[in-house]
Amino acid sequence: MRKLRVLPVAVLAILFVVPQIDAQEVFRFRYRAGEQYRILSQVDQTVTVDGIFSHRADMLNRISITVEEVDGTRGRFFVRYQHSAESTGLYATHQFDREYESRFWRDERGIYEIEPHYFVPVVRDVPVFPNRALSPGDSWTHRGSEVHDLREGYGIPDAFHFPINVNYIFLGEREWGGEMWPAFSVQYRISHVPGRRYRAALYPIRISGFSNQVMYWDPDFGRPKAYEEEYQIILSLSNGQTVQFEGTATAESIESTPLDRERMRDQIAREIEESGIRDTRVREDDLGVTITLDNIQFPPDSAVLVTSEQEKLRRLAVILSRIPDRDLLISGHTALAGTEAGRQLLSEQRAAAVGDFLLQLGVRARDRMMFQGFGATRPVAPNDTEAGRALNRRVEITILEN
Repeated sequence: MRKLRVLPVAVLAILFVVPQIDAQEVFRFRYRAGEQYRILSQVDQTVTVDGIFSHRADMLNRISITVEEVDGTRGRFFVRYQHSAESTGLYATHQFDREYESRFWRDERGIYEIEPHYFVPVVRDVPVFPNRALSPGDSWTHRGSEVHDLREGYGIPDAFHFPINVNYIFLGEREWGGEMWPAFSVQYRISHVPGRRYRAALYPIRISGFSNQVMYWDPDFGRPKAYEEEYQIILSLSNGQTVQFEGTATAESIESTPLDRERMRDQIAREIEESGIRDTRVREDDLGVTITLDNIQFPPDSAVLVTSEQEKLRRLAVILSRIPDRDLLISGHTALAGTEAGRQLLSEQRAAAVGDFLLQLGVRARDRMMFQGFGATRPVAPNDTEAGRALNRRVEITILEN
């Protein structure tokens, strides 16, 4: 079964809204250097092949955004996209699957300046605003583009681009989360025939579909508060097969304050010592602050937490609950024993067991955690002694910067 990595098309609609003028709105992008925030998007997708149900996918997309520089009315962005695997229901916590990064400029109307090799953002030049004030009911159109990652399964090595003609309507104020927000409808149809053939045995010869969205804007922060989307993408493949991806997506923008990593590291280390949690270390790293549970105890070749580890996690959960505004990434590691595939699976299962236990304790909501496994690929000690193997058998919980 081939799969398309479908990312929500509205995850980077970054705009600022100026105050209302005579019952009209003038929309322009504005940017603040150093600003950080993230978008959490949940996708519920159904996949069919030649009209026959294949599977249902439950996915989480986490996008962290930093405005690195402002040049006049343009902003330069650094964006990190973290995407979960398709949930099978085996684990309660989302499993980390893939990460992308990109840098680009965007002007005051919303038009991108971005190198074509980047796989994200998926939708570009959406929204783009007209050079006039808008009243509820006003409509406009602008040409945008979609970009997809078709490396996996389709053998297309480069970012796959195609154009879209987008229709907008300013809806006035609409309700989201019990409050009223300025809102837009964003709609387009997809109909694209690639202008080239590929050497791969299987590739799309036609792409069709649609996206219907409503975007909600936060006038205080001047950027999207949330969005709702219905979408469909149909791939007609070179072997005559038709694969359809259809679903819904919702997302919300969350403000991120700068993380004082040194202070948080010292605070957590002190609380761990006061709580009597053994075999646990804390450090700063590129992603934030990481808590390492050394020599974490499971029965041999098992991912069932023993009683002593459950008690350790209960104490740690109290500490993590005191910093609820940061998302968590849980990583599993094994010693060098057994097969590579077996080590990889075991590291994933053990990280998932820790994540699911923290989820049961209410430490974070489901959309605020992911887990991943590294097998024995990241040892911190030699594997030729029991002491070294004990250090390599670990689970790490990273409190993410943004």
